[in-house]
Parts: sequence; C-alpha cells; structure tokens
Amino acid sequence: MAQERTGVVTMKGNPMTLVGPELKAGDPAPDFSVLDQGLQPVTLASSKGKVRLFSVVPSLDTPVCSVQTKRFGDELAKLPDNVEVLTVSADLPFAQKRWCAAESVNASTLSDHRDVSFGEAYGVLIKELRILTRAIFVVDAADKVSYVEIVPEIATEPDYDAALKAVQGAVG
Repeated sequence: MAQERTGVVTMKGNPMTLVGPELKAGDPAPDFSVLDQGLQPVTLASSKGKVRLFSVVPSLDTPVCSVQTKRFGDELAKLPDNVEVLTVSADLPFAQKRWCAAESVNASTLSDHRDVSFGEAYGVLIKELRILTRAIFVVDAADKVSYVEIVPEIATEPDYDAALKAVQGAVG
C-alpha cells in the first residue's frame, strides 16, 4: 500500500491527502509511465540526459494551471536546448491537446490519467480527488531530483523564479 501524507496541501483551505513518498533534492528521480498527446507512452528514460522541469498541475482547464503552463512554456524559449519543460496532469490526452490548441500554447503535456504512476511515484496524487496537486520538480541530466516545490495551497501559483533558478543550477 502506498504511503499517505496529510497536512501538506489544502484546496481552498480544505486539507487533502497526498499518496506517495515525499521526494527531496538529492533523491533519485522515480520512473513513471504516462501518455503524451499522441497516446504514446513516456517514461523518465524518454528524456534521458536532459534537465527536466516537471510542472505538475491539477487540470489544465483551470485558471491557475493555465497561467502556470503558459508561464513555463514562455520560459522554455529562454532555456538551453538540453532542458525540457513537461506539464503533467491527470487530464485525458485529448483534453490536453484541445486545451493547447485553444490557448495557442506549444507545451509538452503528459497525461497521468491511466494509472497515476507519476502521481504515486512523485507523491503528488490527491487521494480524495484522484488528481495531482500543484508541484514543481527539477530532475538533472543524471536523473537526480535537484528541486522540489509542493505548493501548500493548490489554488496558488508556484515560485517560478526559484524553479527556473534550480533549472539553471542543474544545467551547470
């Protein structure tokens, strides 16, 4: 049975339960299996050798998630070629693709709807809702976690500057 953690996040003030481990900087990045917009499987090894910023959102089709995804999408253009920004949610791949088209956003979105393996491996699955909590993970080219932010109140934005600084630090 997966570990459960309480007292970490709230959604509009209501406490939520997270399923999975509490990852910290220095931990090995867990593997996962999600789907891209074309329904192709994506794992940690799919981007091996790159620095990855995982922007985790509850649902792209909500205001804060939309802002977060657009912000990191805009920042990607300023980052080195060996950096990938990957937005992960439990939305269906079809919904992610439709949102990207409707918002004119060129984002790499990954769907964890099938078996929530990313959510459970990274400790960001909300038990009560079966969606992911808002979080940022930076994984370096050697597959080590170098930065973690679990946003305490799901309805607020992450610390973009700290996440981008962590990416720059992981690039070296």
